[in-house]
Amino acid sequence: MSDVVMSLYIGPVAPVPVSKAVINAFVSCEVKNNTQGPSVFQLVFEIDNNSPLHTVFLLSAGNAIPMVRAVIAVEMFGKTSVLIDGVITDHSVNAGSGPGVSRLTITGEDLTRVLDYIDFSFMRYPAMPDFARINLVLAKYAFLGVIPKVIPSVLIDVPVPTQRIPTHKGTDLEYIQSLAERVGYVFYMDPTDVVGVSVAYWGPDVRIGKVQRPLNDDLDAHRNVVSLTGSVDTQNGKIPIVTIMNPQTKVPISIPVPDVNPLNPPLALVRPIPLDNRPITGTAKYSPVQAALIGLAKAAKTAVRAVKMNGSLDVLAYGSLLQARRLVSVRGAGHAFNGLHYVESVTTTLSEGELKQSFELSRDGLLPLGNRVPA
Repeated sequence: MSDVVMSLYIGPVAPVPVSKAVINAFVSCEVKNNTQGPSVFQLVFEIDNNSPLHTVFLLSAGNAIPMVRAVIAVEMFGKTSVLIDGVITDHSVNAGSGPGVSRLTITGEDLTRVLDYIDFSFMRYPAMPDFARINLVLAKYAFLGVIPKVIPSVLIDVPVPTQRIPTHKGTDLEYIQSLAERVGYVFYMDPTDVVGVSVAYWGPDVRIGKVQRPLNDDLDAHRNVVSLTGSVDTQNGKIPIVTIMNPQTKVPISIPVPDVNPLNPPLALVRPIPLDNRPITGTAKYSPVQAALIGLAKAAKTAVRAVKMNGSLDVLAYGSLLQARRLVSVRGAGHAFNGLHYVESVTTTLSEGELKQSFELSRDGLLPLGNRVPA
């Protein structure tokens, strides 16, 4: 573990390197990066019962709007990776490993939690399409180092102020997610390698890009996973159905759409046969082209991932940290499971002398598309 160094930054609004007292009290850390829902973290410290750290964390938890940032980064083989940039949401105190010592457990979420604090239902957005509204909403969080990355949707709807003025409903997070759901988009926060800077992504669910280093299972000296198991679910496949309105006859037409697109291509050769259909709602009011594109995005977003793989990684043998929301190739797991997979979640656990990762992968079927697995 001499090649791995963890850095911890905690502070109100702006994270700063923690003091030596906090470093000495550190026991363990766990970060779970998810594609579904917010990423979360947990920090565990053992501190003396008379330590001022108790008071500091009690005060931070008692604020009406807790804005205590926590950034966890790992330097490995000369590269620094930020695991999470978030805010502390809760803490608990339990008996420690010895007399006069308490174990302090701090939990938190990524910066999407900050967007869920205040109800901004009083806001109005005259003559603004959805992507402009998203940029305006996210501009409030520039002081937290949040950089918007907003991809305009096919639904370029500029409302005429004399007819309709879009109204903000709920918190910023609820409003952003509702606009994303309407066009089949996703929204999440992704930390950059610069401490205190995160990207707020609002756009299509992109499942292409650079492939990470392969996960090697049964490859003797090249093995870099501790465990790897796979399962197949062939019963939940459904045909997405989108409804469009014929502009001449005003008769609704239901059309089956594929649950793949250029941004979410198939990763497997054999996909399960759909046993039922799944209506894609809310498209009949749009033009046929808009309805078809929105239906494609929604279908791909909710596509059934028939193949699931779970395992744990030997990080030092792997040579880097596995990242969620990326593609990774699997080798040595049997021909049916080999090939490209999408990383749904990664849980990173750090403690003194130990760094471990567990992961969840998904794919749309069995057998790789090609005979060679990317190395």
